[in-house]
Amino acid sequence: MTGARERRRASAGLPARGPIVSLAAYRDRMLFIFGLGTKQRDEGPGQTRTCPRCGNTTVWARIRQHQQFSLFFIPLARWQRRDLEVCPICGEAVSV
Repeated sequence: MTGARERRRASAGLPARGPIVSLAAYRDRMLFIFGLGTKQRDEGPGQTRTCPRCGNTTVWARIRQHQQFSLFFIPLARWQRRDLEVCPICGEAVSV
């Protein structure tokens, strides 16, 4: 039975006893985990406004938005910080 199994693995191009992984093959490689994206933080209620898009008059939500670069889940750089007010009904945003 063992000989038949080894012949099948050899015909499939696989090693006879499973893969042998050498750690020396990974010696010169590095792994970087990074992220790039837009982050938003709620700053509480904003002014009462009439939305130009949906026409509803409501209290808008105030948010702070910025672009962020992180390396290994640690934020390293932030740019394009903006303060916005957002309509809670349709999502229209206005710079403050």
